[in-house]
This record gives sequence, structure tokens and C-alpha cells, in this order.
Amino acid sequence: MHLKQKKWRELRRGQRVVVATVGAAQVALTAAAFRDLVKRPAEQVNGPKIAWCLALLVNWVGPLAYFAKGRVTS
Repeated sequence: MHLKQKKWRELRRGQRVVVATVGAAQVALTAAAFRDLVKRPAEQVNGPKIAWCLALLVNWVGPLAYFAKGRVTS
């Protein structure tokens, strides 16, 4: 079964709101993770910072993994 992808203008208003909200949340989460990673000393990061930087680019998974496992907590 093949579903036709809709163009933005073909979406109903409610669908546009949901897509925009989810997109904004993803961007905000990624930005928060990048900001934390840049400000955090390397000693307080589990693993190399460059690896986490690349991982943060993987949609929801990277930032959530960083906040869950990437930071050293006391």
C-alpha cells in the first residue's frame, strides 16, 4: 500500500499546527542539548564531545540520549 505524501498546503489547519509544534519542540530540544554540551566541561561529559555533537543531529534520539546518558551527574 502506497500513501501519497501531502504537500504543506494540502494539510488541514490542525495538521499544520501539530507538525509545526512537533518541529519546534524538536528544534528546541536539540538547541538545548547543544547549548549544554558546549558549556559543559569535557570532564562532565560521558564520552567525546564531538561524538555527542554528531549524535545530537539524529532527530529526537540524539538529544534525548545526551540528556539521559551523555552528562555526568554527581
